[in-house]
Amino acid sequence: MSNAEAGPVGVHGGSRVAGELSAEGQRVDVLAPRDVPLGGPRAMTVRRTLPQRSRTLIGAWCFADHYGPDDVGRTGGMDVAPHPHTGLQTVSWLFSGEIEHRDSLGSHAYVRPGELNLMTGGHGISHSEVSTPRTTTLHGVQLWVALPEEHRHTGRDFQHHVPEPVRTEGAEIRVFLGALAGSVSPVPTFTPLLGAEITLAPRASLTLAVDADFEHGVLVDHGEVRVADALLRPADLGYVHPGADTLTLVNESDETARTVLLGGTPFEEEIVMWWNFIGRSHEDIVRAREEWESASERFGAVEGYPGDRLPAPALPHAALAPRKTPPASLISSEGTR
Repeated sequence: MSNAEAGPVGVHGGSRVAGELSAEGQRVDVLAPRDVPLGGPRAMTVRRTLPQRSRTLIGAWCFADHYGPDDVGRTGGMDVAPHPHTGLQTVSWLFSGEIEHRDSLGSHAYVRPGELNLMTGGHGISHSEVSTPRTTTLHGVQLWVALPEEHRHTGRDFQHHVPEPVRTEGAEIRVFLGALAGSVSPVPTFTPLLGAEITLAPRASLTLAVDADFEHGVLVDHGEVRVADALLRPADLGYVHPGADTLTLVNESDETARTVLLGGTPFEEEIVMWWNFIGRSHEDIVRAREEWESASERFGAVEGYPGDRLPAPALPHAALAPRKTPPASLISSEGTR
């Protein structure tokens, strides 16, 4: 999905709870979402938890939109015209519905529940996403991964993977990137990453062995899930600081809870992120925008979409500055919800 805001500017939002410590010393920050209306012929509103002022990245995960359940008969569904990306990978993961994907690599694929579609933008790619006529309810997450400097100009790529579910007492896990609970995704990544959908039975508790070098994010789709001493409600993202080699999720509700677990080693590079581009400087973004507007070969063409490309919004008047998450000691506990 594109970041189709008409005027993408700085990061908004904040921590509702920052730096909660459990009895075991595990630290969790609760990042509350903000509603973002997307433009285009079929407007959608998404709940965005990354990026925001208090945290730009979790590992290399730099963007997290959560949307639905959306009644397509009432709203018209998703129709995102061809748009560009640089310096990143897009990860599409659905809970319900179906989306048709086309890109300038020539890929024509469908995003379905429980199936990973990962597209690499690198130097430049463009794609479109449209919910299919078979879709009645659209519900899922759109995630982005920042590429490290040595790989940010890599070529276009597209990967599709259907992970086998891992069933344990009270939980079901689908690992789409990285490794967890004995399941390993075959999809390669440019930095160490983890991505998994985890569903928990009512009142179930699940303890997972995790990489202590990773920072983690627990995004709640529905239900109420406790991580350490932090209670996460629907659309909250709990940030778990590195250091622990286990992670315990507790479903505090009488219904099935669903979460998406993200992880990775801290991404030490500063990035400049604007609209659908990730670079390292203001000039990187200006150049990418100019080349998209001039229909250069950098982004190629999307075949089969019945409409025009998305135009790039105007750049802000001020120079774009690199983003780097401030140290935890500087994050205020006076957050917003």
